[in-house]
Amino acid sequence: MKSMVQRAAGEPLTLEHGATPEPGGGEVRLRVEACAVCRTDLHVVDGELPGLRYPVTPGHEVIGVIEQAGSGVDQGMVGLRVGAAWLGKTCGQCSYCLSGKENLCDFAEFTGYTRPGGFASHLIADARYIYPVPRTRSAVSMAPWMCAGLIGWRALRAAGQAQLLGVYGFGSAGQVVAKVCAWQGRRVYAFTRAGDAAAQQHALALGAAWAGDSASEPPQPLDAAIIFAPVGDLVPVALKAVRKGGCVVCGGIHMSDIPSFPYRLLWEERQLVSVANLTRADGREFMDVAVASDVQCDVRIYPLEEANAALDDVRMGRIQATAVLIP
Repeated sequence: MKSMVQRAAGEPLTLEHGATPEPGGGEVRLRVEACAVCRTDLHVVDGELPGLRYPVTPGHEVIGVIEQAGSGVDQGMVGLRVGAAWLGKTCGQCSYCLSGKENLCDFAEFTGYTRPGGFASHLIADARYIYPVPRTRSAVSMAPWMCAGLIGWRALRAAGQAQLLGVYGFGSAGQVVAKVCAWQGRRVYAFTRAGDAAAQQHALALGAAWAGDSASEPPQPLDAAIIFAPVGDLVPVALKAVRKGGCVVCGGIHMSDIPSFPYRLLWEERQLVSVANLTRADGREFMDVAVASDVQCDVRIYPLEEANAALDDVRMGRIQATAVLIP
């Protein structure tokens, strides 16, 4: 087995070789076909998430083939192509898990954060937390579904029935949301970094009705807005852009501090909510939506050994596509 491992916060990932792990009870071993790179992976390698334990292997947008099943797992699963996502395991017994809110479980484990991730040739996953994916599509094209797609879908649901939706931060999740909204007949206004003409053109090519700088006012008030960029300064900007009764959804796991803002931006029954993690129900729903809406993700392929370069390209915004690692 080979994997890209970080030994201490802020250090680059290093390629390591070791024994191929054996799945325990209730687990499966995947032969990783592709793993997309997410901005959350940057928060992991930058040491910005609490409770990080080293060494850590990032990566939580995994497509692979089950090559071994542990005890208690249907052996017929061997050979299936599946996806593994951020939510890797929950306790199943707390009030959150029992009420359909397993994304809030206090004892949850997360792929590529608190358990080894997919920047590797193999991955051990809990058999209950994987998703069947089509054989007819490439692993590379589906890897972004496992986070950009899932979190984008949960954030879109949190935005309600908004027909005019603002998306702040037009990365992988924003691109998936734009494609799903186009299929649903909604209009998307895409907000990017100031002067990022390439991202704006890309948004328009993906079906956005309008694209501009994040500081720009939209051509008309928004029904709702989703903020994927980890920039707290965008919260008052988005609140100002939504109409009365509108909603602003913070879709990232990490965000810089939100500055103080006048109450009038929140007044008139505007709502400010966050999306945390995902549930398996989200995953099952989105797999159906992704197929029905023919979600196609633009990707750029990197060999596993070039994980640091891929992370840097994502950090600097040098690519419009989603970076995907191939073992």
